[in-house]
Amino acid sequence: MKTIPNVSFESEENEKEFEFLDLSKLFEKIKAGLEHNPHLPHRVSFFALLIVTNGVGSHQIDLKEYPLKKGTVLKIAKGQVHAFQENPNYDGFLILFTEEFVLNYFSKSSIEFISHLYNYHLSKPLVEGSNLNEAFIKETLVELEAENTYAQRNIVGAILELYLLRLERLTDSTQLPKQNHQHYSMFLDFKNLVEKQYTLTRNVKDYAKMLQVSTKHLNQIVKEFTLNTAKHFIDDFVTLETKRAIASTSSSLKEIGYAMGFDEVTNFTKFFKKHTGTTPKQFKAEI
Repeated sequence: MKTIPNVSFESEENEKEFEFLDLSKLFEKIKAGLEHNPHLPHRVSFFALLIVTNGVGSHQIDLKEYPLKKGTVLKIAKGQVHAFQENPNYDGFLILFTEEFVLNYFSKSSIEFISHLYNYHLSKPLVEGSNLNEAFIKETLVELEAENTYAQRNIVGAILELYLLRLERLTDSTQLPKQNHQHYSMFLDFKNLVEKQYTLTRNVKDYAKMLQVSTKHLNQIVKEFTLNTAKHFIDDFVTLETKRAIASTSSSLKEIGYAMGFDEVTNFTKFFKKHTGTTPKQFKAEI
């Protein structure tokens, strides 16, 4: 099966954890040609912030189009599939950073807030009308261009950490009730397991066993954060991965079904239609 292109992190300066890109320069690189086509859906192995400073446009994340304008911030999480529009007519910056950068340069107390901000199961990727962008961009550029580079990565990490925490206050996720910290950790463990094991099992009992909790307790935890059952969460993720594969590969529907963990094409078709209201064939024809 031809998979969705996976784009790993590597900047011009051979930095492996953080990069601050001017979009005008990035778009020039795209026109000149890259190893992958960024106008087509591709999966990233790092975190990204797309900040628009001027103009209008759109950006696709997980097959949904999000409008862009001055002040818009788009959060692209590790593992998500995204694509740039053709002939973009907007300016701004793309900030890329890895999970290692977060762990190395953010305070432990902030990581939970930021993991929440980038948890696309809980929060929307679009933040509009942010008045935080100008100060963040200016402060970061000043530090990156400074001649004295002593503790530069620590300072850049602190600037980004503060910006993300302030951005978190602007998102819909702040409207959720205060949750139990231990439960949130368990929810993240469950989410990570589903993303790794969904082709092997869609059975809630299996995930509860892996997490060494009862099925009832696991359902209670997942409902606390998503307002739905663990089974609903698993099925939603499998549906999303299926849509990503249909939209982004030239593989046959039979190959995609097997790759998603279905032994029979009929079972794959029934599952997809149950959760989307359309068959995989119809979905492919409509995109």
